[in-house]
Amino acid sequence: MMPSRYDRDAVAFMWKELEEVGVQPLTTAEAVADTLSQKDGTTLMVVNSVCGCAAGTARPGVALALLNDTIPDRLTTVFAGVDVEATQTARAHLPNIPPSSPSVFLFKDGELVHALHRKDIEGTPPQMIAHTLSEAFNQHCSRKGPSVAPEVVAKVFNLAVDPACGSSYEKK
Repeated sequence: MMPSRYDRDAVAFMWKELEEVGVQPLTTAEAVADTLSQKDGTTLMVVNSVCGCAAGTARPGVALALLNDTIPDRLTTVFAGVDVEATQTARAHLPNIPPSSPSVFLFKDGELVHALHRKDIEGTPPQMIAHTLSEAFNQHCSRKGPSVAPEVVAKVFNLAVDPACGSSYEKK
């Protein structure tokens, strides 16, 4: 097993944020391989990160996207720099795409159909990330959403979320 670059306990809250909105952490190479080898339906793969300039908007952006009327069948995440082998296995399913964290990938029937790289996330508000992901979900997914209650997203990410439309803003 490859050593983590970050203290697992120090980044636990970053896992918990995604886990609390229904995104399953995959911590082993085997779990990632099993998940990404599924040829039926859609899989969201979030490559989580400690990057303060992008991960802080990526996680709430993913959570807001899960309020969409259509969502992926499977919601998963790996943590770059912590679960190194799991992250390497996820990246092996991304031919010709350079490593980037945070990043978000959508697979349909085992094939990559949408990607958000760090450069697409950095400096982008969570609402815009959610909008981009929701458009991809609408195009490629068929599972009825949302997968999380607006109140949960609001609590986990300190956002005010309008349950009627899913729009949000940061609480002061």
